[in-house]
Amino acid sequence: MNEIVMRLGLEAWKPALGTLLLPPVPALLLVLLGFRLRRRALGTLLMGVAVLALWLGACAGAAEWARQRLLAPPPAVNPAALKALQPAQATIVVLGGGSENLAPEYGTSNLSPWSLERLRYGIWLSRGSGLGLGFSGGVGHAGLPGEAEATVAARIARDEFRHPLRWTESGSRDTRENAARTLALLRTQGITDIVLVTQDWHMPRAQRAFEQAAAAAGMTLRVTPAPIGLAPRVEQPLLRWLPSSEGFTLMRQVLRERIGLLMGA
Repeated sequence: MNEIVMRLGLEAWKPALGTLLLPPVPALLLVLLGFRLRRRALGTLLMGVAVLALWLGACAGAAEWARQRLLAPPPAVNPAALKALQPAQATIVVLGGGSENLAPEYGTSNLSPWSLERLRYGIWLSRGSGLGLGFSGGVGHAGLPGEAEATVAARIARDEFRHPLRWTESGSRDTRENAARTLALLRTQGITDIVLVTQDWHMPRAQRAFEQAAAAAGMTLRVTPAPIGLAPRVEQPLLRWLPSSEGFTLMRQVLRERIGLLMGA
């Protein structure tokens, strides 16, 4: 499906097309259909299902259950295990998760919370293991004007964390291009091991993309997943089953990633 979208020249529409498949749009369509059939038992049933879907679709407990069942993300990496990797043949790869062209409070571009969290974790792993650190992230399919995400990350790593990146990849627009463009850069450096840093819900698709890109390029590559964001965002038991912004956001990301896996994105 992803190849069809590319061939039709609809890359810029991928975010919008994906949004139509994610909560709350399907449940809202059920509400409209149920209202249209409101004089029948089927209409009442559809509206009941829609209300339940809207409720559970915003609950952290339901989102975390879906994350484990639909994605089965890997556990946290053991930082001590990374010390066994050879710095000449291994590197840490941080995947971008979005940026802002202009953050008024800073007066310049900035990373999104997810990107900043990933960058910080990559720096922490790099300092503890001695491995080089790089960042992959371009401008996305929308192609909006502004700095590439990797350029923003390099500035923040250097100026705020005092830990300069060894390399950046700034031409990619999505996860598949993250993988292909990053490996094209790293293969000339003799890299055979990468430590991949991204959100836990993004890791299954990201790891698959790197392994597929390596196979297509004829590279021997071992990917060590280093997911972040594993802890529950809502810990109080009752609140986990009440609608919240955290639950809604996580459910959307889980379903987005599952759809991406099924569509080959």
